Amino acid sequence: MRVHQELPAQPPQKNAVLAIGVFDGVHTGHKHLLNRLKETATQGGMLSGVLTFVNHPRTVLVPGTCVQFITSVNDRLSLLESTSVDMVIPLTFELELSRLRAHEFVDLLQERLRMAGLVMGQNFVMGYKREGTPEFLKAIGDEKGFSVTVVDPLSTDGERVSSTATRDAISEGDVGKAGRNLGRPFALQGKVVAGNSRGRSLGFPTANLSIAKDRLLPGDGIYATWAIVGDKRYMAATNVGVRPTFSETKRVVEAFILDFDGDLYGSDISVEFIERLRNERRFDTPEALVAQMHKDVEQTREILRKSWE
Repeated sequence: MRVHQELPAQPPQKNAVLAIGVFDGVHTGHKHLLNRLKETATQGGMLSGVLTFVNHPRTVLVPGTCVQFITSVNDRLSLLESTSVDMVIPLTFELELSRLRAHEFVDLLQERLRMAGLVMGQNFVMGYKREGTPEFLKAIGDEKGFSVTVVDPLSTDGERVSSTATRDAISEGDVGKAGRNLGRPFALQGKVVAGNSRGRSLGFPTANLSIAKDRLLPGDGIYATWAIVGDKRYMAATNVGVRPTFSETKRVVEAFILDFDGDLYGSDISVEFIERLRNERRFDTPEALVAQMHKDVEQTREILRKSWE
């Protein structure tokens, strides 16, 4: 199994308290759990560790399933490391691993990571046929000598903060809610690639981003965004959609970066989504579209000035 190669070859020098999951987005609910993880580890004089599956278990357990992620794997690892846990260990979820019984996975973690505690949410499960519920793991812990801490979920406005709820908000274009769940703006990163120069011909040259296929895109529409180019931030009005005025079908992410003059082709940029301005819609003429784009730019400036204050 790959897990044998991906776990550290040498056990840590101290016992460890672990949290296990995908942690897509590393949202405020995850940070709530990881704070408890660090507290538990500190109180016991132990290390804190996170095991994160780089692929989604559902894609292995239900072949053909496509899961689009809130964050890239590299960003997820960076965000987890920024929480100041002692260890962040990426693992590949594969069929062989899914067939391990809960007690077998526990034995592996105790042997390779000196696992002396697990911290988890109420809906956590692990092991073959999802047998490793919190109650089941507590019983194993009593036998094998490790603690199990179950953390209540974090709620905002009466709704549990979760990766699923955050994905739903992004898909619906509610980037404000997504940002509140994440504790930061939802962002996309990509290389600027050549488009059909449609925006330039209208007087609004855009940076067309090539986005990884496994990244989740916001619902179609026009957004007030920040574009990060190198170490500078620029206001940008960003379109996500198919440009229906010109009867196109390919879904694109294109940012009109305000007050910027330069060649971005081949550059990697990041776009932070602050607020949705409107739905993408078909205009009767290019001139009508241009008139609306001027309004979009002014609204973008107004929104981002307020967000900056």
